[in-house]
Amino acid sequence: MSQHDHDPVTNRSDNETFDSVLIKYISRRGLMQGTGGAAAMTLLGSVALVACSDDDDNDGGGDTDMPTSLGFTAVPHSDADTVLIPAGYSARVLYALGDPIAAGVADYSNDGTQGDFDQRSGDHHDGMHYFPIDGSSSNGIIAINHENLTRAYLHANGPTDIDGVRPQSEVVKEMNAHGVAVFEVKAEGGVWSVVQDSSFNRRITPFTEMRLSGPVAGSDYAKTQFSTDGSKTRGTFNNCANGYTPWGTYLSCEENWAYYFHRDEGDDRGASENALLARYGISPGAAGNYGWTTVEGDAFQRLDITVKGASAAVDYRNEAYTYGYIVEIDPYDKTVTPAKRTAMGRFFHEGCWVGPVESGKPLVFYMGCDARNEYIYKFVSDQAWDSADADADDRMAAGDKYLGAGTLYVAKFNADGTGEWLELSQGVNGLSGDNTTYPFATQADVLVATRLAADSVGATPMDRPEWGAVNPVNGEVYFTLTNSSSSSSGRGQGGGGSLPVDAANPRSYDDDADGDSDGNANGHIIRWKENGDSDAVSFNWDIFAFGSPAALPANINLSQLDASNDFSSPDGLWFDDGGILWIQTDDGAYTDVTNCMMLAAIPGAVGDGTTVTTSSGQDSFVGVPPGDTLRRFLVGPKECEITGITMTPDRKTMFVNIQHPGEDGDVAAPSSNWPAASGVATDAGASGARPRSATVVITKDDGGVIGL
Repeated sequence: MSQHDHDPVTNRSDNETFDSVLIKYISRRGLMQGTGGAAAMTLLGSVALVACSDDDDNDGGGDTDMPTSLGFTAVPHSDADTVLIPAGYSARVLYALGDPIAAGVADYSNDGTQGDFDQRSGDHHDGMHYFPIDGSSSNGIIAINHENLTRAYLHANGPTDIDGVRPQSEVVKEMNAHGVAVFEVKAEGGVWSVVQDSSFNRRITPFTEMRLSGPVAGSDYAKTQFSTDGSKTRGTFNNCANGYTPWGTYLSCEENWAYYFHRDEGDDRGASENALLARYGISPGAAGNYGWTTVEGDAFQRLDITVKGASAAVDYRNEAYTYGYIVEIDPYDKTVTPAKRTAMGRFFHEGCWVGPVESGKPLVFYMGCDARNEYIYKFVSDQAWDSADADADDRMAAGDKYLGAGTLYVAKFNADGTGEWLELSQGVNGLSGDNTTYPFATQADVLVATRLAADSVGATPMDRPEWGAVNPVNGEVYFTLTNSSSSSSGRGQGGGGSLPVDAANPRSYDDDADGDSDGNANGHIIRWKENGDSDAVSFNWDIFAFGSPAALPANINLSQLDASNDFSSPDGLWFDDGGILWIQTDDGAYTDVTNCMMLAAIPGAVGDGTTVTTSSGQDSFVGVPPGDTLRRFLVGPKECEITGITMTPDRKTMFVNIQHPGEDGDVAAPSSNWPAASGVATDAGASGARPRSATVVITKDDGGVIGL
């Protein structure tokens, strides 16, 4: 998410970095540049391919064999203001900023004059999932996150500020353009459209009431003026990536939520609470996004968490403790209140991905905290999976069963190519009331202060963990580590201050030939294989691929990428049910050459590669170069991010999100005009038109399976 890539590094722990782990791993094993893949395979451990079963418990129910080749010609780099896709494919705009999803709501004028965004598409389309209606691949429900705003285009003349106060009408519009949308889609004659008057359609915004679930519910942290018993809260925002459950609900993930809260200079909570708030980026003087707290009224003032004192009429000091969670939504019943699943931890949730599903065994969900030097987590349910719950009448009750209680773990990457899952439970691993990092007297303490708990147990700081994906063929888990920069410039490079060159990655290099190290500006994708079932507490890991422009030297371009498949800053990541891995980018380091993109890959397996030495003299381990098994499938319009992907069950229709095209322009001079009024995604936008985030539907002209 580009607008918060400048987030400050709040992890000041001295936990061992991933970079140092790699160095130790290589030095201990005596690996030198050029060592063959067979030796490396032996060191990492041979990992057998475990095919998923083809019964109803199989996550996704896809094929059991990995495809061997991709069936399209790679598209070239592009800086055009359009969506570029392979020959033999067609793309249309399905759902764009402002589109109505309620009966009787007028078409969007795209001139900034309309304000009823509680009945329209929000902005910054992000993670999403297709839920079939009666198993259909031509009629279903899409649940989609609306992460943030491009405010320059949202209002008639851009946002206004009158003597330091925002107009309430603009603030309400901005808040309602956040959150989640759920809407029905249908294909007729091969053409997909939104069913505007569907009974499924709903908007979930920062004003929507939410139920709190899990150990934080009812605790002192959750008690607010809105909910004196700590049982509920209002709204969700900055929902980035997503997930779904085997019982048919949608998981929306609160990412950069902390930046929406205001805190006065001088607000002092005492050492422990000050440290907790600072670890999440809410230090005294935090402004809060967009000036929403300048508007009078409880719905807006609640985002000012400054302690007002016992005599004050209002005091919202605990409001921020009800944000930062996984939000579960029933897409099939809009009357059901969403639930925030606090047992799954509180951090900057990028997404939440279920592991292999098997009857009689716990469910596992993988999560990343998207910020520099943060961690990768997994949640293991207390309850073993009962396949009868896949058809539960009360889907949120199933959520209470599997997501309301469980064990949270954080990853540590060891020097010998193995890893450990470190338990984050009160009374375990030193998480006690006398812990010097934070007093973890209850499990609510551990879950509200998840970042501090992970610091305390010695988790491995990683390089902006973003999306994850689980291979349906062999159960291996992939995570994008988008980038890490020692530079303060560049969108998508994690700027805003320098980082140690040995941050959470084996590479630090100059990617723009200016003589300065830019850290790992192009990012990489890590993967691991659990040692046993998904609830195992150890794993083997390697790096699937390093992002890099093709022209960079071989000791930077470690995956030997060429013009057909080079990429930078991997962000979105998703496996389709056939085993193809889809990679999406949110980049600022390579956008002088090409707009952001999406690629398709046929992955190998952990341990299939070799050892290399980076340009900084550090040894590392990388999977076999992908070559022709990695190809560029799509390039987006100007200044966009490609993020969010889902398919119909037959894999013949793909939905992809184009986020914030033209984000650096304004009403007077839009820097993109995409999408076209015609609705054909590959058309150039009408000159002068305001750009809009949008969902694109892609089909193969011969009616076949996407990617093959």
